[in-house]
Amino acid sequence: MLSIRPFRESDSFETLTVLLNRAYAELGEMRLNYTAVDQSAAVTAQRIENGQCFIAEWDGGLVGTVLVKPTDVRSECAYFTRAGVASLRQFGVDPNFRRRGIGLQLIQSCEDWARAHGFRELALDTAKPAKHLVALYTRLGYAPVAVVQWPGKVYESVVLSKMLGEA
Repeated sequence: MLSIRPFRESDSFETLTVLLNRAYAELGEMRLNYTAVDQSAAVTAQRIENGQCFIAEWDGGLVGTVLVKPTDVRSECAYFTRAGVASLRQFGVDPNFRRRGIGLQLIQSCEDWARAHGFRELALDTAKPAKHLVALYTRLGYAPVAVVQWPGKVYESVVLSKMLGEA
């Protein structure tokens, strides 16, 4: 049985990091150096600060995660600094649990959180070469709005955004 819940202080950053590393391994094999491919637990903890991390559990085991952050005025992505724009980050589902609707429910949790906190738009970014991810987000109603070159990344990222209706 699937449940989605907020990350708790009692949850393990190490376990969350192992999930992220596993979820991003395929992208690493594509030679896309996403941070989550090999980030440490300390980096996971740092990236979660000032945001709301959601956890997906299947029969009590961790199978997915996503992070939603309020407007990030310190972001190197100019689109994420815009007033009224929340951002979705660190989205991953265990490869053995994909195609079960887990990712959709995690994204819906972020959209619901953003609406409830007064954001009118939710944005995210992904590597341009990860065409399967760009297609997924487009199917979910996200549209390309910008391009960003993150420091140290070997690819450009496309920024996609979705306008949110009322809660």
